[in-house]
Amino acid sequence: MLNFKALNQKEISIRQLTEGLSVQELRDLTNEMIDHVQELIAGCTDADVTFEPDDPDAYDSYAVESDEVKLAWTLGHVIVHITASAEESAALAAELARGVEFHGRSRSEVPWRTITTIEQCRQRLEESRRMRLASLDMWPNEPDLDNRYETYAGEINAVGRFVLGLKHDFDHLEQIAEIVRQAEAAR
Repeated sequence: MLNFKALNQKEISIRQLTEGLSVQELRDLTNEMIDHVQELIAGCTDADVTFEPDDPDAYDSYAVESDEVKLAWTLGHVIVHITASAEESAALAAELARGVEFHGRSRSEVPWRTITTIEQCRQRLEESRRMRLASLDMWPNEPDLDNRYETYAGEINAVGRFVLGLKHDFDHLEQIAEIVRQAEAAR
């Protein structure tokens, strides 16, 4: 896995983290991440998907409903969130690689309340893997890596945009592990 801890601690830049990464390496990193999340939830049951964990720090500034702002996320909620974010990054990266200027977000998220079984979580992860890997097939043989725009992580190109989706997955791994831990303890 890439050293996202160093990036989060601002020890390295997104440009340093992604310099020289190939499309094949992006594929490998995607598979590694999805496999890791699948391993984290391997022993989960349907009840674990909708289990409401204790999360006193829960805060979602993007919550649609005001009563959801401080709602602790369920496993199903986190799975649809990380997959939507990484798919958005993958779609935007494909556009950047093809020379399309950044024009804003490209996000679609499955309604989290519809995810109630562990099989739905597994399927959502596998669908996301398929979509992310397919987006890399849209990259030209010679991607436009000079096509950049400014983000919270600094100036990024197509590789950086794609990797930010993986970073977002990484940023939720501890949350997933904690939800699983609490759900297992509550059984």
